[in-house]
Amino acid sequence: MIRVIIAEDHKIVREGIKQLVSLAEDISVVGEATNGTHLLEQLRQIPCDVLLLDISMPGTNGLESIPRIRALDNPPAILMLSMHDEVQIAARALKAGAAGYSTKDSDPALLLTAIRKVAGGGRYIDPQLADRMVFEVGLTDSRPAHAQLSEREYQVFERLVHGTNVNEIAQQLNISSKTVSTHKVRLMQKLQAHSVADMVRYAIDHKLI
Repeated sequence: MIRVIIAEDHKIVREGIKQLVSLAEDISVVGEATNGTHLLEQLRQIPCDVLLLDISMPGTNGLESIPRIRALDNPPAILMLSMHDEVQIAARALKAGAAGYSTKDSDPALLLTAIRKVAGGGRYIDPQLADRMVFEVGLTDSRPAHAQLSEREYQVFERLVHGTNVNEIAQQLNISSKTVSTHKVRLMQKLQAHSVADMVRYAIDHKLI
């Protein structure tokens, strides 16, 4: 039996996944989490084979949770769930240590396939993204500006476009407000933005929010 924990803050999505999993005789949901802190508690207490990890959880998001999960004893295979089919986000997740990446609007049957594949030690990428990842990430230099951001810059960027202020970002990332402000200036330069509003428009145009 493949044991699964679902880390997703939206109850409707969690319930939908649970109903889907209940149709499979070889998969069972053994735990649920709604934020990063709760998730780590669950993982320490409940053995599981696969973690379905939402990329946009409150507090510590899915991408930032990956290294902490991987550092646990006997960590599960991580299958990222996202509403975004953005190539760069998928690439970041896989680079951080996720075993797979699936979008929430993909065929439900594919999610079961993905769970089985990563549970068996394989890797899974949403079929709609697979070809695009090869060409947009692997073979060309025509990457969008946000693909060239460092991991920390992307963390700051993501929070800014969601309306988090500099002091709150500093607290969440455990860095100084001055450092956040420095990242903000560099972000605006790299994205050719003159304001946070410009960055929000950039994020919307590139389907990052």
